[in-house]
Amino acid sequence: MWVCSTLWRVRTAARQWRRLLPASGCHGPAASSYSASAEPARVRALVYGHHGDPAKVVELKNLELAAVGGSDVHVKMLAAPINPSDINMIQGNYGLLPELPAVGGNEGVAQVVAVGSNVTGLKPGDWVIPANAGLGTWRTEAVFSEEALIQVPSDIPLQSAATLGVNPCTAYRMLMDFEQLQPGDSVIQNASNSGVGQAVIQIAAALGLRTINVVRDRPDIQKLSDRLKSLGAEHVITEEELRRPEMKNFFKDMPQPRLALNCVGGKSSTELLRQLARGGTMVTYGGMAKQPVIASVSLLIFKDLKLRGFWLSQWKKDHSPVQGADPHTVRSHPPRPTHSPCLLPGPAAGLPVCFGSLHEALHVFKADSHHVIIPKEPE
Repeated sequence: MWVCSTLWRVRTAARQWRRLLPASGCHGPAASSYSASAEPARVRALVYGHHGDPAKVVELKNLELAAVGGSDVHVKMLAAPINPSDINMIQGNYGLLPELPAVGGNEGVAQVVAVGSNVTGLKPGDWVIPANAGLGTWRTEAVFSEEALIQVPSDIPLQSAATLGVNPCTAYRMLMDFEQLQPGDSVIQNASNSGVGQAVIQIAAALGLRTINVVRDRPDIQKLSDRLKSLGAEHVITEEELRRPEMKNFFKDMPQPRLALNCVGGKSSTELLRQLARGGTMVTYGGMAKQPVIASVSLLIFKDLKLRGFWLSQWKKDHSPVQGADPHTVRSHPPRPTHSPCLLPGPAAGLPVCFGSLHEALHVFKADSHHVIIPKEPE
């Protein structure tokens, strides 16, 4: 609940952003080459000068737009989401903190307006997303270095592109890196209606994996279940149903999962562990319940279960290209056999490959647009 209330307060600030930017087309005027102006351009941004409650420390400010250097790219933000990691960063309790003052927002999609003379990989009109967290996407325009951006297809939904940088890649890496899953294997996850959860459902379905998706009970549970199943979920169950003794009969018709994905912690994570097959792995990538993961000693000993953690920012550091090396030939985990050549072509190294190898999936990936800010161009 604390995340939801904080998101609501930050969206209030975001609405101020919208009000100061009168509505017109999302994509704005056509991109053009850079030309120097006598007056420095100014942009609107949601800025915080110190850590604390986002509703109190985030302010809407006018910032000066930096000049475009030889290796720089001038972009116009098309959309940027608000998610828990953004809130944690502003509060100061995230694993990666930018220098203050800072612009909020870790994700988003922008359109290239102009490029410097040394930029070779991007051109005006291209869509780009941040290569790393902390870039500051809650602004109308910005000038970034070329290496800070990754090009993405411009023919995918705007909300999907805006939320592509963290959740789908987190889902993809967790599905690929911890267990050698094959079509027909099952995966169990909690908070299945979260951004990562929805990405897991869609990517797993494309890989031929069966998903058991745990959600909190609610009055409109059937509506939520239908929506997740429309994305590819095979089973949707509540936390209460997961705790019932009858769950042991659930796996008569499907294999026990060898992979569990946990972003809740507490009792929910304990229940996931109980459903794992012998030798299985539970990967924790969040702790929305703000409670520790409690693992049964008997499960660890007699089922030889493994507990792992995952943080995409660290994964990117571990797989960043060696300076001077071809980014498609840098070190990586041994390549996995692909389940679908049309879904998973390309080399298996580096974050850009997370997008390249999922190129086809990007065209069907559906993002939850509830927390996405879409700034409007002034008339």
